[in-house]
Amino acid sequence: METINATDFKARCLAILDRVAATGEPVVILKRGKPVAELSPAVRSGAAYPQYELKGTVTEVGDIVEPPLPADHWESTRG
Repeated sequence: METINATDFKARCLAILDRVAATGEPVVILKRGKPVAELSPAVRSGAAYPQYELKGTVTEVGDIVEPPLPADHWESTRG
């Protein structure tokens, strides 16, 4: 993992942000030789809604519109 002191980070902040985004490698920021922060790439989800993570995981089996049993099997349809 790369380390950089706070003064250098301040001077080259935008370039370091671009590099972290491109490579995915985090950078540890040091102040007086001690780690004070870690810059890592943001985790990107596929969409704004978490439900979209499930897209494509459901399989339809059979007809989903018609009742699962014929009408003569339902008590409510019997006379």
